[in-house]
Amino acid sequence: MMRVLIWNEYRHEQHNEKVANIYPQGIHHALQSFLETDDIAVETATLDEPDHGITEERLANTDVMIWWGHMAHHEVEDHIVEKVHQRVLEGMGLIVLHSGHFSKIFQKLMGTSCDLKWREADEKERMWVVDPTHPIVEGIGEYIEIEKEEMYGEHFDIPAPDELVLVSWFEGGEVFRSGCTYKRGHGKIFYFRPGHESYPTYYHKDVQLVIQNAVRWAQPVERTISTYGNAKAIEEIKSKGEGE
Repeated sequence: MMRVLIWNEYRHEQHNEKVANIYPQGIHHALQSFLETDDIAVETATLDEPDHGITEERLANTDVMIWWGHMAHHEVEDHIVEKVHQRVLEGMGLIVLHSGHFSKIFQKLMGTSCDLKWREADEKERMWVVDPTHPIVEGIGEYIEIEKEEMYGEHFDIPAPDELVLVSWFEGGEVFRSGCTYKRGHGKIFYFRPGHESYPTYYHKDVQLVIQNAVRWAQPVERTISTYGNAKAIEEIKSKGEGE
């Protein structure tokens, strides 16, 4: 059984009527509704819970974490970020959604500002599949079209992705690297662009399918974690000159 933890800031839904009407139980529950299956157990956590809902035990038992944040990145405690970062290095998968690009955890893992251009103008977004062989886009056609979304535009200040899976075009003319994978330590990371809180994007079937595929792709590989530091020799080391 794969164990997924959905972390959502959960502020817009409580203070903005438009957002609350779209996601009455919060973005985290909208994600949970299509991710929970017979072989995936899903829990949720939010910013205002003790330890932001990310306890030591819960984190240790998480295979893949999903992160959505926007207006309160600065309120996430640094010691929690450090714990999540360590779990990624140990093998936990991480899916960062939309405005999570500015989260402390994504910036720490990328080592850059993760800044970009943006605009809210009810624009059409067309996300083109540029790596059709990648398992994250299995079952997706040539592109995903979203009727209205927030625009993100280049330059996106991230390291060059290990794999570029999706590229967006917006009605206003911009393009954006919308589906990017990375490996950090033993962990796999996927950044997925769409999901502005004032649009019903997470009800879009293709968007849901990409997230479902990404969770399965990012799950840890069953293996012993690498060891580091001073190591004993596996084989006998002959002294210099011995046997000459």
